[in-house]
Amino acid sequence: MNMWTQNYDPLGSLWLSTLAAATPVVLLMALLATGRVSAPKAALAGLAAALVLAVFLYVPEDPENVAGYFERVADWVPTMLAASANGAAFGLLPIGWIVLSAIFLYNLTVETGQFDIVKHSVAALSDDRRIQALLIAFSFGAFVEGAAGFGTPVAISAALMMGAGFKPLYAAGLALLANTSPVAFGALGTPILTLANVTGLDAQRLSAMAGRQLPLFSLLVPAWLVWVMAGWRGVVGVWPALVVCGGTFAVVQFLVANFIGPELVDVAGGLVSLVCLAAFLKFWQPSTPWQFDDDPQSREPERSQGDSFPQDQPAHTIGAIASAWVPWLLLTTLVLAWGIPNVKTTLGAATKQERKAFSDKTNGVDVQATNVLIQVPALHKKIARDAPVVHKREIEPAIYELNWLSATGTGIFVAAILSAFWLRIGVHSFLGIFATTCWSMRWPLFTIACMLAIAYTTRYSGMDATMGLAFTHTGWLYPLFAALLGWLGVALTGSDTSSNALFGSLQTITASQLAQPGGALAHLGVENAQVLLASANSTGGVMGKMIDAQSIVVAAVATGQHDQEGPILRFVFWHSLILAILMGLLVLAQAYWGAWMIP
Repeated sequence: MNMWTQNYDPLGSLWLSTLAAATPVVLLMALLATGRVSAPKAALAGLAAALVLAVFLYVPEDPENVAGYFERVADWVPTMLAASANGAAFGLLPIGWIVLSAIFLYNLTVETGQFDIVKHSVAALSDDRRIQALLIAFSFGAFVEGAAGFGTPVAISAALMMGAGFKPLYAAGLALLANTSPVAFGALGTPILTLANVTGLDAQRLSAMAGRQLPLFSLLVPAWLVWVMAGWRGVVGVWPALVVCGGTFAVVQFLVANFIGPELVDVAGGLVSLVCLAAFLKFWQPSTPWQFDDDPQSREPERSQGDSFPQDQPAHTIGAIASAWVPWLLLTTLVLAWGIPNVKTTLGAATKQERKAFSDKTNGVDVQATNVLIQVPALHKKIARDAPVVHKREIEPAIYELNWLSATGTGIFVAAILSAFWLRIGVHSFLGIFATTCWSMRWPLFTIACMLAIAYTTRYSGMDATMGLAFTHTGWLYPLFAALLGWLGVALTGSDTSSNALFGSLQTITASQLAQPGGALAHLGVENAQVLLASANSTGGVMGKMIDAQSIVVAAVATGQHDQEGPILRFVFWHSLILAILMGLLVLAQAYWGAWMIP
């Protein structure tokens, strides 16, 4: 089979090609937004559109095959089908496996009644819904994002909030909104480390730059959460808690990102924020607890500062509460352990060097006891990216890793097994709950697989690069659109890591061009411009996390809202776009008036 070089302007007009490339994503989101088309059907429609455009419009020119257009299309079809299958496989493992395992553990605690105790113990810290959202969605969610990422915090936070009594739409929407400012440092700093690897820039400089952008949003996002729930009066009513929650996280985020590195930013920040807010609530409570209109305890009378706890919660002993939290403590501990690079390697995950060595081998499969590496047939090293997306022509590897033991989902499943022992669940009940969970998750997992298939199809065909290149024609405004490009990348791929791998090189190329003498960013110099715009790809990208199709489906599943992805998307879309624009404006200000902030 011939080597294909991607074609980024198949229609001979960048803007027409961009409109064509955007069609699958626009179709997918439009169908979801109507609320009348189920997520599986919308995902299938988006995937069909992506494949049709990839095969018939984005078929590359092939100097070695001049026989004709249809001959090239026939040769190109297996490549695009392989890209789609590769994405679907990645959607099932590791992404789908994370979600399935997390929901399974949640179902175990629900079936045994332990989740009710967890719910009431959260309410015991404060019966104010605003405070509960800060504790679960922001602080705890940030900690889980730092330990695992890739959909885990949304699944767990949304499930916890649902169990605590939040309305399903708010449980899903708030979990998505909160999963923003921590994302660039998620999964032990994976997005920033990937960005450094793709661009060749120093990881510590990129970490420091992100650590001088995101803390401002770590202060803003908790207030934004409360505003979405309760309006401006609601924000004023809990401003001390907002300062403690967002302020402690922002300070730790800044210090660790700038002086230590990207790996432990979220783990440290989320833990400190959670502990500080919980301790603060021992001495302070909102004077008027806020709840949803249809809550059973809605609109309780004002209370004095000494009345810290709701009076009508069921009485549980400290031992019962501690026992109920054991499954979630096991989950947190094992997710954190599974995310440590040395642990992952011990469990069989391939190192970067091993993947590179395998990529260069002629045999297509490497089977190990706990890991299988597969060179995707018809796709591995069959496609090359070219200028202006990359500095020089790069051949794209396509390796699927079946790392069943080192996958984060396996760590969560082990937590579920240990929790079953702790909760004294018999083997028959354990298997029955797992079977029920698998059956209820069949369509959500199918949807996630389709979403990732779309992402991989657009990536390997070059459609994603076409959309990215459109942003590079914005001149002196490009620092603003650099953040929006990252936002688009995450919305397309569902991952800040993937967005950085996708557009990181493009950002540095554009930065180099703009920093040339006479260019809009000449005053920064090439290296500073590259650090700023590459970081903007990651920090702007975090705002797209709440609207990517994968996260929407995960949030819907975690809150039992099957086929309600459309309302969830409508709930968060404009918040996502506005926050991305605000990040872009910050990057624009740093480019022209705040260059001193670039490390």
